[in-house]
Amino acid sequence: MKIGVIGGGQLGRMLALAGTPLGQQFAFLDPAPDACAQALGEHIRADYSDRDHLRQLADEVDLVTFEFESVPAETVAFLSQFVPVYPSAESLRIARDRWFEKSMFQELGIPTPEFADIQSQENLDAAVRRIGLPAVLKTRTLGYDGKGQKVLRHPEDVQNAFAELGSVPCILEGFVPFSGEVSLIAVRARSGQTCFYPLVHNTHENGILRLSVASSGHPLQALAEDYAERVLGKLEYVGVLAFEFFEVDGGLKANEIAPRVHNSGHWTIEGAECSQFENHLRAIAGLPLGSTALVGASAMLNFIGRVPPTEKITALTDVHLHHYGKAFKAGRKVGHATLRCADAATLRTRIAEVEALINAE
Repeated sequence: MKIGVIGGGQLGRMLALAGTPLGQQFAFLDPAPDACAQALGEHIRADYSDRDHLRQLADEVDLVTFEFESVPAETVAFLSQFVPVYPSAESLRIARDRWFEKSMFQELGIPTPEFADIQSQENLDAAVRRIGLPAVLKTRTLGYDGKGQKVLRHPEDVQNAFAELGSVPCILEGFVPFSGEVSLIAVRARSGQTCFYPLVHNTHENGILRLSVASSGHPLQALAEDYAERVLGKLEYVGVLAFEFFEVDGGLKANEIAPRVHNSGHWTIEGAECSQFENHLRAIAGLPLGSTALVGASAMLNFIGRVPPTEKITALTDVHLHHYGKAFKAGRKVGHATLRCADAATLRTRIAEVEALINAE
């Protein structure tokens, strides 16, 4: 089976690394000349809206998926005329737009922060009066890793905030006094079979995920799975879906979903029986889903801007290096380390060792 992937970044690269042992081949459509996934399959260098090359991709592969939600939903809808695409264009349309996303959560009875649609500075002023401060203004689409958003703490922060984010459609969300940030990696197969990985505790710095630690027996696991099951069913979803939550007063409030394999699920490569990448491929290819069971105590640390020296990372016990082959650049995810240990105490020690290497230079 040959699988087409819209996007040729590290998520596409890791999909191909997981699919190659399954006998799958890959083609990536990406406009970047240095797309880091190109070493693992055919690289069709073209814009995501280039219909001639999209048609070429459709003619060459058995099915198509995508590695990030910046892909226009219209691209997926176009491809769907010629080849199966998972997840669907409708799933992408909702997940890539924070207003559609939050409105769906509300419809499904999933708690969220207060929110409002913002189309102008006047909308923003009125919404702030209703929701109050602090609050977070976000672009409805395309924001990630802390981009496309602004925290509003004081009245002066509100002035001209709409223009500061480009005068594009936005959403205002009430600030959530959360006790923790967690995410759930969920998988739904073409058959409707679902499975879920353990909840992950996430730590962000400057809006970018730094550390994910897989939990064991989290008291909110069943609630998170219930909320995810509602979304998967509503969208008739196929593939991996990441669901990010705030822990609030012993419960969960929905932050956002990502219709793809996710950074907070990278620990599954070594830390679960079947990784999120393999399970995504199993789901879209019509194969039975693999076990999501933990293998030891597991975590993931992102390398932002640079990767510590390979000889130092690989000298650490229980630590697995994943270098994306990307040029080092400030604020850019260029690799990660997966940690898999015998117990939680050892895991904390290993995390500290990797963090020391990250902070050494």
